[in-house]
This record gives sequence, C-alpha cells and structure tokens, in this order.
Amino acid sequence: MSEQSAKPYLIRAICEWCADSALTPYLAVKVNAETRVPMSFVKNGEIVLNVSTTATRKLTIDNEWIQFTARFNGSSQEVSVPMNAVAGIFAKETGYGFSFSQPADPVASLAAATAPRDAEKLVEAEKEPRDAKRGKAA
Repeated sequence: MSEQSAKPYLIRAICEWCADSALTPYLAVKVNAETRVPMSFVKNGEIVLNVSTTATRKLTIDNEWIQFTARFNGSSQEVSVPMNAVAGIFAKETGYGFSFSQPADPVASLAAATAPRDAEKLVEAEKEPRDAKRGKAA
C-alpha cells in the first residue's frame, strides 16, 4: 500500500485558515501537460491563482485535482490543476503558507537519493597506510 500524500490536506487546511482569517489563498502552479489554465497568464511555465471563495466557483480540492471556474479578463474559464503541479499555497496578505518540492525527473531523483555516496573515495582511503592518513611518511 502506498503512502497517502499530505499535500492535498495541507492545501485544504491553508484555504480554510485563509477563509477563517479573511485572507486570500493563492496557489502557485508549475504548468505541465495535464494543467488546464489560461495560457496567456502563464509566465516562465508558472501561474499564480487566487483560489478564494469570492474568486472561484465550484471549487473542489480532492486528493488528485484542484478544479474550479474563474473569470480571467471578464471571461469565465474552467481550471484544472493536478496535485503534482502545485508548487505552493500561501496567503496573499501575509505570505504564510507552504511550498512543495517538485523533482524534475522522479527517476533521476530516486537514483540520486539512493546512490552510494563517495563509495570509491572511501574504499581508496581505507587502502592508504594509517601513517599516510595522518600526514606522516610511511
């Protein structure tokens, strides 16, 4: 059984905290092929979205997607953001919130995280005579 991500729970919690505190929740998104946002507002592959109840309609935040309808330059548009594209959630007024790390290549990240660290250097160091390690001639 795979571990359930805490990300959607943290996003919902910050949204609720913002609503209770009269703050505006903003969602930072790294746009990918699955993301459905108005592309004219995307800058450097990212978009920041106001996800407050006054700015959105039919907002749903489940464990896989954030979906809502919002107006962009007066035009109503449907927005769909996969949870893996969310880079962060924060209150506009205070900046308080969470940012989430996003590995560019999950396979490469896993390989880097599980690779032996400096194993060759350690083996070579063990082969040196003990006096040489202390800086003395053998």
